[in-house]
Amino acid sequence: MKLKSLLARPFASYIYNQTRKSARSALADQDAVLRSLVKTGKSTDFGKEHRLDAITDYAAYREAVPVRDYEAFRPWIEKIKSGKHNVLWKGQPIYFAKTSGTTSGVKYIPITRESIPNHINTARNALLMYMAETGNTAFADGKLIFLSGSPELERVGGIPTGRLSGIVNHHVPQYLRRNQLPSYETNCIEDWETKLEAIVKETINQDMTLISGIPPWVQMYFDRLQERSGKKIRELFPNFSVLVHGGVNFEPYKGRLLESIGGPMHTIETFPASEGFFAFQDTQTEEGLLLNTNSGIFFEFVPAGEIFNEKPTRLSLREVEVGVNYALIINNNAGLWGYNIGDTVKFVSTDPYRIVVTGRTKHFISAFGEHVIGEEVEQSLLKAAAESGIAITEFTVAPMVQQGKGYSYHEWFVEFEQAPADMEGFAAKVNDNLRQKNIYYDDLMRGNILLPLRITPVRKNGFIDYMKSIGKLGGQNKVPRLSNDRRIADELVKWKAE
Repeated sequence: MKLKSLLARPFASYIYNQTRKSARSALADQDAVLRSLVKTGKSTDFGKEHRLDAITDYAAYREAVPVRDYEAFRPWIEKIKSGKHNVLWKGQPIYFAKTSGTTSGVKYIPITRESIPNHINTARNALLMYMAETGNTAFADGKLIFLSGSPELERVGGIPTGRLSGIVNHHVPQYLRRNQLPSYETNCIEDWETKLEAIVKETINQDMTLISGIPPWVQMYFDRLQERSGKKIRELFPNFSVLVHGGVNFEPYKGRLLESIGGPMHTIETFPASEGFFAFQDTQTEEGLLLNTNSGIFFEFVPAGEIFNEKPTRLSLREVEVGVNYALIINNNAGLWGYNIGDTVKFVSTDPYRIVVTGRTKHFISAFGEHVIGEEVEQSLLKAAAESGIAITEFTVAPMVQQGKGYSYHEWFVEFEQAPADMEGFAAKVNDNLRQKNIYYDDLMRGNILLPLRITPVRKNGFIDYMKSIGKLGGQNKVPRLSNDRRIADELVKWKAE
């Protein structure tokens, strides 16, 4: 056993015990976080405008601070970019995390001295919890790869600005620097395909023990390694023992990733975003991600069906229920107040508080009143694929609205690893699964308002080519599972299988 893995053991045990303790005090911790946020926030421009000095409890807070998305926050962000201090949080942010939204264009998310530990320490704690539970510390002695954006930062309003993964790259502890791949120079390459080739070249002969990234881009990395070597990933990297992933639901990618690896693999799921690191997998034996309740973020939950209401129901952690789909609202020590991050979650446990991510508030189909969400389409497709022995590479769904009763339907664009012999039969299975998942969709079927769904096969690498065509290949970009219009669908037609 080498020094790093040896030293990791007692620290992992300490973090494990502290995390378990925090999980038991989640409600008290959330109360304390809100008090702390309000205490600091009351002296800011935002705090004065919203009378945070008069806040005494959560009920008063939710009356004073409305739910907002980025567009409603933009005027405050513009003030910060112009050089103003004490706008949303004391002083100025130390970074802007730059991210592109589907409706808001480029977004600038503040990161402060107080909030940066949430991003860094939570990533560390996810690994340490895994170490403590499994006893596997040996990966700390090998090479670690984090598929991320460029660490090069520009300045916006004098504030260092870049992709969150690039910002976090500057805070990798020194003791891990010598283990980290790819090199700084390779990480700075902007073009994803050029960068991927450089990563493959740098890593193919290394002792890779941990690989981390968004599943579709990890799969691209694995594909290139296999093309270059003709070997499964485990043959190339015999000491590879942990795959860390986040950003999208893992299940649609799991089968193909494990096939590329060459067998089972320990995985650690995370739920990070530019706005905060919200949850992480704290155990290999239970479903869901442990909510990060003592890390500078006060969480609120809005029943997903109400998120676009003028005054939606807002719940604190102590009011949530297992199995209900909620829009996630955050308040944090970077100055985001009542902020709708656009994700939906569902609790699978309240002792401790564990969640699964179910989709995006803006990614749904309700062209006919069915309100189908991401979790439903993913589970419907994966169940049919598992029963048919079919592997799925990528997919997205859009409505096809046609005039006349019974002529409209959902069109599924699916890239198969190998296409089913009976495409119509496979589509019927998916359709039946979705009818069982969503009663509104089933009602529309029964009333002949909708035709059964149709599958349009996409040729190999069609989704990659589509993302390349819109300048969103690589990094943290991913294809939406659902759209309520046909902007993506009409483009994907160019890459349908012949």
